[in-house]
Amino acid sequence: MTTIEQRGLGRVGPAAVDPAIATVEVVIPVYNEERELEHSVRRLYDYLGHYFPYGWSITIADNASTDATPTIAARLAEELDHVRFRRLEAKGRGRALKTVWLESDATVVAYMDVDLSTDLNGLIPLVAPLISGHSDLAIGSRLARSARVVRGSKREFISRSYNLLLRTFMRAHFSDAQCGFKAMRTDVARRLLPLVEDTGWFFDTEVLVLAERSGLRVHEVPVDWIDDPDSRVDIVATALADVRGCGRVARALATGTLPISEVRTALGRSPLQPQQHETRRVAGVSTVLLGQLVRFGVVGIASTIAYALLYLVMRPELGAQAANLLSLLITAVLNTAINRRFTFGVRGGEGMVGHQLQGLAVFGFGLLLTSGSLALLHAWSPNVSHGVELSVLIVANLVSTITRFAVLRWGIWRTRAAASARRVDQAPIDRPDAEMAVTGVSGAGRPAAALPAVELADTDRELADRQSVIPLRGPRRITTTPTGTERTE
Repeated sequence: MTTIEQRGLGRVGPAAVDPAIATVEVVIPVYNEERELEHSVRRLYDYLGHYFPYGWSITIADNASTDATPTIAARLAEELDHVRFRRLEAKGRGRALKTVWLESDATVVAYMDVDLSTDLNGLIPLVAPLISGHSDLAIGSRLARSARVVRGSKREFISRSYNLLLRTFMRAHFSDAQCGFKAMRTDVARRLLPLVEDTGWFFDTEVLVLAERSGLRVHEVPVDWIDDPDSRVDIVATALADVRGCGRVARALATGTLPISEVRTALGRSPLQPQQHETRRVAGVSTVLLGQLVRFGVVGIASTIAYALLYLVMRPELGAQAANLLSLLITAVLNTAINRRFTFGVRGGEGMVGHQLQGLAVFGFGLLLTSGSLALLHAWSPNVSHGVELSVLIVANLVSTITRFAVLRWGIWRTRAAASARRVDQAPIDRPDAEMAVTGVSGAGRPAAALPAVELADTDRELADRQSVIPLRGPRRITTTPTGTERTE
């Protein structure tokens, strides 16, 4: 799919494809589906032939079936036009989809589960935004408000719990990761799928998370969906694999090993006005307080476990106070470094020394708190067990951890504010086409005159908001009329 430069926005984005020449390849991944396969393929074939407005083909992607599925698929491919059969010798729905999608020469690739639980009338609204060039991926959603779904309470609970997990820990915005009804532009697939590692059921989630982090547009279609009572998916095993997959993707995103920015740029989904920060932000790390608290809590739990293990190892040789000191010092330095990058999204050297000094100050507070707790405990009961000692220290350490969050968040905010202030001071002021006027009321109650215009970079808008400065584009100006109302010119 070619790209076009959108006039006036300075951005390259995907171009629409003429519907008369657009093609869609619908993939049905199967494993031991001899009972469902023929009926479902013929039903899909009839729908596409009668109602689908674009060019189309069906690919049956068999991933190592051991029953009669390959024989049935091969026969259907011989009997029906636009139907082909692709056999893979290794299991994995994700492997089958990745292989066939990367081989495709269609405009759009899609897939649906062989049971056709999703109403086929959702297929046209699924692929239309991709052919128009507006969106990059499209998914069916059983959890959208207008979706109509028939399924048991157990599956409903598991599905909603999993998507809540994705929204909380992966900061996902899509509503339904596992609905077997998805589509993608083929040019997007060629860029994105080589980054996807999972070959099983987590494949869908990994694709969507990477797509969102790359700035790609994900279109959602509320679907009508009826649960297949004969589904043989192992829910527990799939859930565990999904949790492991979430951990792997989260680590890759946190360490910056995935070339997210390259995908974004290659597919024309870069921000309209890219922001540049002197203190670099880790791609995809949210600044929302809830997200920071969740990530800080994860780091805090890991730090507490590390502290407890270090204390138990060093306690017999060094004694309680020395073991407490060294355990706190080691975990304090590591905690600050990890939180700086993972929780608050800061990468680079600016402010690093100051942040570590703030962390050491909290370390001093924590040392005073934990040492005092130990002293009081031993004064109350000199022969107390190591387990009781550790329990008291963990409680004191958690209090210190809460203090650490507040101090680090404040310190990192000050660093960013200082960097933004320096950029404001250095901003050019000689461009007449980028004026900014600030009006107000003088001490005598008269409207104040407009102040000289100052151009602000996009990266300084947050600071400008805090200073009640209103940046304007072009030759516009906000003035105050004699009646006290504001007018934009």
